[in-house]
Amino acid sequence: MSEVVFQARKRTDSGSAEARRLRRQGRIPAVIYGAKGQSQTIDLDAVEFAGGLRGISESTIVKVTIDNESHDAFVKDTQRNMVSGGILHVDFYEIDTNQILRARVPLNVFGNPVGIRNGGIFESPLHDIEVECLPRDLPPRISVDVSGLDVNQSIHVRDLALGEGVRLISGGDQVIALVKFAKAEEAAAVEETAPAEPADAKKAEAKA
Repeated sequence: MSEVVFQARKRTDSGSAEARRLRRQGRIPAVIYGAKGQSQTIDLDAVEFAGGLRGISESTIVKVTIDNESHDAFVKDTQRNMVSGGILHVDFYEIDTNQILRARVPLNVFGNPVGIRNGGIFESPLHDIEVECLPRDLPPRISVDVSGLDVNQSIHVRDLALGEGVRLISGGDQVIALVKFAKAEEAAAVEETAPAEPADAKKAEAKA
């Protein structure tokens, strides 16, 4: 994926009236928070931001250019209008490219498990994992191919192949995907394997 760059302008005014004025001009008010706690108010072109936002996640590093000065950052939060869906405000978090960070990376589960054709039910309960690494080593997402999963098979976090320099923080026993038998089949299997009731017990019940 090519690098996503957002062109921004410094904001000198703040408040709800200024925010409304910017939105009428096709701009989005935003804040970029620095790694050391400082913050800077900015605004962005609404169309450009909406286009760049497609396909990126919370762990995707983007560049925010403010008056020809470039900042590496995450898009940490976007506030939207509940009716129109339009973006009202954006929070960026600037990162230090030389400092190890922790981030949650989304999982891209794909494929049609073979176990479904054999009567199984597919489940994918986990959607992201937490890792620790330098920003340059942070994957925007991790792809997981589940097409080889048969019934009663699963893929765990410990099975993931992470890139060099990426350390897993999430528990390795967490299940990413599994294929299990349908409940009806499980119930039938339990009924078939249940021990038969002794004949003496049946006679006793009849006399009672």
